[in-house]
Amino acid sequence: MSFEPTIPSTGLTGWAFLQSTYDRQFEHFNKDPILERDNEYFMENIGNVKTAEDLVSDYRLLEVALNAFGLASEIDSKAMIQKVLEDGSEADDALANKLGDDRWIDFTDAFKFGPGLAPVTGLTYKMQEIADKNVVQSFEDAVGAQDVSMQIALYAERELVDLVTFDDEGEELSITGQWLNIIGQPQLQSMMQTTLGLPSDLALLDIDQQVDILQDAAKKRFGSDDLKMFSDPEEMKTLINTYLARTELEAYQSSNSSASLALSLLQS
Repeated sequence: MSFEPTIPSTGLTGWAFLQSTYDRQFEHFNKDPILERDNEYFMENIGNVKTAEDLVSDYRLLEVALNAFGLASEIDSKAMIQKVLEDGSEADDALANKLGDDRWIDFTDAFKFGPGLAPVTGLTYKMQEIADKNVVQSFEDAVGAQDVSMQIALYAERELVDLVTFDDEGEELSITGQWLNIIGQPQLQSMMQTTLGLPSDLALLDIDQQVDILQDAAKKRFGSDDLKMFSDPEEMKTLINTYLARTELEAYQSSNSSASLALSLLQS
């Protein structure tokens, strides 16, 4: 990409700058000629795709499709991608349901190549949604190349409330269901663990144990474990600010620890 987002510093200061300049920076990024060409190619050709194999066989189409869901790094796993698309997500044993990352479920649901489903690649408005997501994800990736914590904060700001409000059938999620959705999103899981002061190896525990620990920690930190509280912009601001502050503190402590170790080695 020819345009790189400007983030003058880390932590809360850098985040405040990114927030205040987001619209202007995103507008410039959206005019990137490579991004424009990729999206134009996608919109011009995706309607010709009738099967999962068709999509996987076209590298440029697949690149946009995967990137829209934050899965661009998986582009060489074509056999797995085709299997995910062909299985859909309705069956419990569908591959997308076994990968431990709900982005794969969103990915396969967006195209509907699964059993008994009618592909939606011919619906222009549906495919335009994917092209638009590709732009947003690309911008967030560009931010992440400079500061991963800010990329995660942007993603949370964009997706968290929707993820914890309704299920796929439009039913209101239970509190346990909300946390299961967080665990299904690696970026949000990492964010919550950091914000709540929990160790990264929490993810190694049984799912039910993870949910219990996360809920207890949220009650202590926020006074509630109902994640719908973050639909309030002020609560979302508190969440993100806490996450960024803790991330910066961890980086500082790690840096100091490394410096102390180096000094000890020099003195020994």
